[in-house]
Amino acid sequence: MSSSWSPSPVVPLGIVFDDVPRTIWLKLESHNPYGSIKGRTAFALWQSVKDRIDPRIGLIESTSGNLGLALAGLAASLQVPFTAVVDPRVSPSVRNTMRALGARVVTVDRPDGAGGFLLSRLAHVGQRVRCEPGLVWPNQYTNPANPAVHAQWTAPELRAQLPARPMSVLVAVSTGGTLAGFRDYVVAHEPAWELVGVDVVGSVALGDAHGERVLSGIGASRRSTFLPHGYRPAVHVDPPEAVSACLWLEETTGIAVGSSSGALVAAALRLFREGPGRTDVVCVCPDGGDRYLDTVYSPLWRSQHALTPVDIADGVTTSGRPGPVAPVQGEVTLR
Repeated sequence: MSSSWSPSPVVPLGIVFDDVPRTIWLKLESHNPYGSIKGRTAFALWQSVKDRIDPRIGLIESTSGNLGLALAGLAASLQVPFTAVVDPRVSPSVRNTMRALGARVVTVDRPDGAGGFLLSRLAHVGQRVRCEPGLVWPNQYTNPANPAVHAQWTAPELRAQLPARPMSVLVAVSTGGTLAGFRDYVVAHEPAWELVGVDVVGSVALGDAHGERVLSGIGASRRSTFLPHGYRPAVHVDPPEAVSACLWLEETTGIAVGSSSGALVAAALRLFREGPGRTDVVCVCPDGGDRYLDTVYSPLWRSQHALTPVDIADGVTTSGRPGPVAPVQGEVTLR
């Protein structure tokens, strides 16, 4: 497999807090082919298992949405069957898009006892693989191709786009693959980065106590295989903060992002408050708001989940609206 596409754009948002000019840098992975950072992960996973795929049987993966969309697109381009195993938190629009691409979508609605559905999804996938010889599971949760693609591609791409000065770089946690890849890049190349993991309250991904979670695309019901000892520094954001940050960013800049990106923006504002010496924070935004119109951006959904907006930007003023971001024209070739 080879791929060629333009780097996803980085947009600076100038703000003023405590009379100090600061910048939130937004790396908008929604501009990738397949619309999210999981497009990169999907290519790497596919490359790692392609020699085992039977085009008559195909592959299966547990997904909170974005990876499923990317794998559905790849499978459709090669006419290979794909089954996405999801849970009720995946928005109807994402499920419908996967089906439109030809994927079979299985929704597992049995809670896993750890605040989500991940363990139940994984049990379903495991049972399917045992019962259907030849069905391939790339397993984004343990496959080393997951962190490797971000160490070798996403992180160096970001470094080339940023000014050469100290930065706090924020990465959201789900499988932990993206954060582990960035960690490996920082250890190997030593950029002037403070790498910060961002998770949600109730997630077990970094070894914290489990609790009920309502947001998709961030957090997990089990510890990350890629980060078995957890990760520090880390910031934990609660759902109202993440959702409020999404709404604030869209109102302030016209840029709509997903719930995991909202958690990053909320964490960035918190870091500015906690560390007066920080002037630059980077948010690696996994996806855009188009996949959350019936959740995060829906007043009805927010009301149903008691997600009352909070003032996450108290004392923050913007010093200029970012210019328009042109869509990235990417082309992907599989072989």
